[in-house]
Amino acid sequence: MKKIKITYWTTTGLVALMMIYSAYAYLTQPMVNQAFQHLGYPSYFRVELAIAKLAGAVLLLAPAGSRIKEWVYAGFTFVFISAFIAHAASADPVMARITPLIFLVLLIVSYFTYHKMQNADQVGTGKKIFAYPKEDVNIF
Repeated sequence: MKKIKITYWTTTGLVALMMIYSAYAYLTQPMVNQAFQHLGYPSYFRVELAIAKLAGAVLLLAPAGSRIKEWVYAGFTFVFISAFIAHAASADPVMARITPLIFLVLLIVSYFTYHKMQNADQVGTGKKIFAYPKEDVNIF
């Protein structure tokens, strides 16, 4: 369990730091504004994305409910996939394309270790983490 917690906090911390740094850069560095224009995005999207990244980073690190964390993980997944697609479509250098995928892998590791910790916390309480329909139920 200790390895899982260390892995969770390491990957989650790296993702959160990246989101906080990129949000800061989106709001303060003129070069980032030029990069957004190069990718074909309007300037206001940069500000919206910075606010969303800051909120997501805080919620990812805070002891928020599991439903909120699921939304944060989903949102960051969309951000990383969209960043990869935008950089690839704009023929940006390989490193600009790979970086979002690296952070996507870190996010996936964080997500699965989060659920391992949640499942370990629920053992013995009788609560079901994931409820699946019974096998004999025909939904069609």
